[in-house]
Amino acid sequence: MNKNIDRDHQTTNKIFDNRSLATDYPTVIPLLKKGLHVLDAGCGTGAISRDIAHLVGPDGSVTGIDNTEKFIVSGRESYGETANLELIFSDLFSYQPAQKFDLIVSARTLQWLSNPKEALIKLKSFLKPGGQLSILDYNHEELEWIPEPPKSMQLFYQTFLKWRADAGMNNRIADDLEEYFAETGFQSIEVYESNERYTRDNANFLQRIGIWSKVAASKQMVEEGYINDDLRLSAIEDYDKWIEKEAKQMTMKLKEVRGRV
Repeated sequence: MNKNIDRDHQTTNKIFDNRSLATDYPTVIPLLKKGLHVLDAGCGTGAISRDIAHLVGPDGSVTGIDNTEKFIVSGRESYGETANLELIFSDLFSYQPAQKFDLIVSARTLQWLSNPKEALIKLKSFLKPGGQLSILDYNHEELEWIPEPPKSMQLFYQTFLKWRADAGMNNRIADDLEEYFAETGFQSIEVYESNERYTRDNANFLQRIGIWSKVAASKQMVEEGYINDDLRLSAIEDYDKWIEKEAKQMTMKLKEVRGRV
């Protein structure tokens, strides 16, 4: 792995480790009962998985899977003391669980797939009869900044959306999930708004609004010819200055969609 990619993973590790169930997936908490066997698909380093494991208790269990080995290695080092948590390096489509699950959760993962309905079908096959699937994801097309960020970051962000769309990723998957659930045979479908809104009086404001500088830190879009490096670097510099002096609020639009088999 080259140094740039390794640095990108180190940055992403920190983003995942700073997440928690209460802050980053709160709508699913009422579903977490003692004794449940839960799969967290696309678990990252497992920070949210660890919180779920605490709530389902010693009679329950949580299995987290992720297709990036460094995230799993990091999670095992950080959360290895959680006895009812297992983190597995595996692609969703090659994963073969030893048992079926009462509940499957997946946060901010389907947005990265070009075949989300196939993923839902695969996840559905992992559920016990009457089991439940919960998906939390973004509509990136409705990101709101107050006031608007610098033009360089606006251009970077629009390029980011085009890069994702060209790769087959759905930028507005949050608003299409309900239809996907119905098309793949889920029942009792429910939708919950779960927007992330950060204002300057939030303790984690600078960290959360700064996520787009971290995204721009990756050179992948430069390497694939979507943007030149000067613009990428200008976007980071201009955006960081805007955060420090002008930024008041950022809202990322999220929905949790759940259904039963």
